[in-house]
Amino acid sequence: MSRRSRKRNAAVGSRWIGRAMLVLLCWAVIGLVLIYALVRSYLHSDSFRKFLAVEAGEMSGVNGEFSPFYWEGLAANTDSFDAVGDSVLNRVRADDLRATMGLGGLRRGVWEITDSNIRRLEVSLDSQKLLKNSTVKNGLEVVKKSQNGFAWIPQKVEIKKIDINDFTLKAAFDEGDFVASGMRLEAESAGASNAFRAKITGGSILLPFYFLKELQLESVRLRCQEAQIFLTSSRFQLPNDGLIEATGEWDMKTQQCLIEGDARDIKCEDLLNSDWAKRLTGNVNSRFTLGNHSKVLKASGTLRLKNGALTALPILDVLAAYADTRRFRQLLLTESHTEWLWEKDRTILTNIVIASDGLIRLEGNITIQAEKIDGIFRLGIAPGTLATIPGAETGVFILGERGLLWTPLRITGTLADPKEDLTDRLMTAAGLRMFEQIPETGEKAIKFTQSMLYHSAPQAVEQGTKILGEGTKAVREMTGILDGILGVGEPTRPESTEP
Repeated sequence: MSRRSRKRNAAVGSRWIGRAMLVLLCWAVIGLVLIYALVRSYLHSDSFRKFLAVEAGEMSGVNGEFSPFYWEGLAANTDSFDAVGDSVLNRVRADDLRATMGLGGLRRGVWEITDSNIRRLEVSLDSQKLLKNSTVKNGLEVVKKSQNGFAWIPQKVEIKKIDINDFTLKAAFDEGDFVASGMRLEAESAGASNAFRAKITGGSILLPFYFLKELQLESVRLRCQEAQIFLTSSRFQLPNDGLIEATGEWDMKTQQCLIEGDARDIKCEDLLNSDWAKRLTGNVNSRFTLGNHSKVLKASGTLRLKNGALTALPILDVLAAYADTRRFRQLLLTESHTEWLWEKDRTILTNIVIASDGLIRLEGNITIQAEKIDGIFRLGIAPGTLATIPGAETGVFILGERGLLWTPLRITGTLADPKEDLTDRLMTAAGLRMFEQIPETGEKAIKFTQSMLYHSAPQAVEQGTKILGEGTKAVREMTGILDGILGVGEPTRPESTEP
């Protein structure tokens, strides 16, 4: 074959190859157009909407449904997603949703949602299910498998990014409602399958605790992976510059959670009722743990009061009056701390220490069950404080450590009506003392001894009546002191004994 013939054949072959490649390219474009048309047709179908509802249900453990989709190219808008469930999540409601689909995951067999936004999302939790190993029974698997007749249609969804402008989380506990509202949530894929990083900012939290009602959320950072949620950091503000920081984790399979944190510089007025907020000041610091690994939600920790002061307490005014000193008018606390445990309607305070050096010290434990209280304490006071109560500093209190006079103290009853056992012991001691010495005058009491024989019957009766009057007066003053100690009544200064 001549060189010219070879060149002609090569040119003809090149033309055929070019034509073939052009034909293949045309068919590829047609195929892509057809695939896009099929994909677009499926995306716009009711089957895809139901498929996404199934996927959303499997992710959150609820049965739900999207309202009709409105498409703009590969971006879908829908008015709402409404769902209920029988696991920890028992209600989910989302309004004004927008999602942009990506086709890059088709080769991996997944639908990619590259960007999504929810104007408002409200989630309700079943607090009782938190304590149980509940399983999701949504009954949606059949719908998912029969939704289309195309084997190539992906059966998984990957969400790359989601923003929630207004996020609300609710849970009803026996003690009251937990409501976190007005939060903004931003989440994005963390690389691994079904792994996310999330950040929550803003919003307020209403708590079911009587001692801590409201927090302002500053920031929360989460990581979610393999049915586990890790609280990597969180920061909450209280109205008066108090701060709470915490970390923790929640296993959605076992429904077990554990949170550990620190509370710093919380004002007493933010923890106490209005009456006690006027009397106790200072900053509370506490290290705490909250969890349900024992199948019961419990919180425990240590608490310390910094720069504490007690003011306007009846006991302080009474002690000031009887001790003739202003040091008791406002008691500056040099030491005040306790260990605490809370579960359901019970609070236990152990290793309580409340003290003002050289004046008064209280040590012990107390349990508060609903409204009932039961506490065992040791009360120490400076010598001379109760000197005007006959027998108090000799028959009831005993000199002990720290140079204080000590006595045991038992408190029972209710928060509204506390009872204590110190009054009866002081009354008994005062009664015995009356037969040894007449208060305020130092006169010897008439005893049933031979000296009584030198008095006539009327004189004995008159002297005995005087003794009983003086004794009643002392007991009445002593009872006023104890009422002041317990905060039952307003303190009164001891009556003058001057003629």
